[in-house]
Amino acid sequence: MIDAVTKLSSSIVPFADEHLDGAATLLAERHRAQRLVEPGLDPAYEDSAAARAEIEELLATAGASGSAAIVEGHVAGFLLGRPREASWGPNVWVDPAGHAAVRAELVRDLYAAAAARWVDEGLTSHYAVVPATDPALVDAWFRLGFGHQHVHAIRETPPARPAPGAAALVVRRAERKDIEALARVDIVLPEHQTLSPVFSRLPLPDLEETRAEYEEDFDDPRFTTFVVERGGEVIGSAIACPIEVSSSHASLALPPGAGFLGFAAVFPEHRGLGAGRLLGEAVFAWARETGREWVVTDWRMTNLLSSRAWPRLGFRPTFYRLFRAIP
Repeated sequence: MIDAVTKLSSSIVPFADEHLDGAATLLAERHRAQRLVEPGLDPAYEDSAAARAEIEELLATAGASGSAAIVEGHVAGFLLGRPREASWGPNVWVDPAGHAAVRAELVRDLYAAAAARWVDEGLTSHYAVVPATDPALVDAWFRLGFGHQHVHAIRETPPARPAPGAAALVVRRAERKDIEALARVDIVLPEHQTLSPVFSRLPLPDLEETRAEYEEDFDDPRFTTFVVERGGEVIGSAIACPIEVSSSHASLALPPGAGFLGFAAVFPEHRGLGAGRLLGEAVFAWARETGREWVVTDWRMTNLLSSRAWPRLGFRPTFYRLFRAIP
């Protein structure tokens, strides 16, 4: 059916319950194709029943709406968006399970129909989480005026290997005596992202509150914190945890059982010494010790440091978060 309908014109209608089965089939096929490139992603969603459950959850969200493309009675594409409570103003998100189509170009028509309603409702900040492994699909979103904001990435847990040379640097597990330094490092990343070319407008964390959070959560077994020292001084830190703890990785974008490099930062005056790479290798060692086959991380594409450091450690993009602001 899919090969045939790609050659036919489609009608675009509001998404409804009657389109769920067809949408689930398309989403399962999209995910199956993505797993041929990145097998660390969850195989469960290759099953249309599991894919349908994800779409149903999106559709059940207050304010959710979207469109479906129909060709000779069959669903040839769908797109669903839902608003989120966030500090980014009135918004709508197309989540990892929120769209699939028999051909990438059809997504442009689906978005045109759905976005008309969103803008009429005052939802003018649009986000889409798109498989990075499908260049044609990414290109279709770019040609809708979206820009590249964020990257989700994965790599295999590497085998043990000699630690990279970094003179006078030592990596170890964090101790309670490090909490003051950890709190200060924790603010380094959001401070960096207020600068050009990221220009984040999120409020900076408060040092006292950050210190209190470390005091309260330091013994939480879900999190493993590393510090890197130079001459006995903590100059950076990283946090590893199960991917299931992450709030930013969900649904088709959550590789079950993976390790998560959830945070890493180095004080500006100590960058360029190899501290970031040592912290990444420490997280890989943790993943090996805890039996995790895959490690996941994410970063802002406009953060020049992160967007260069993590690919050099072998991380490959799985999903892109794209963004468009309607004036």
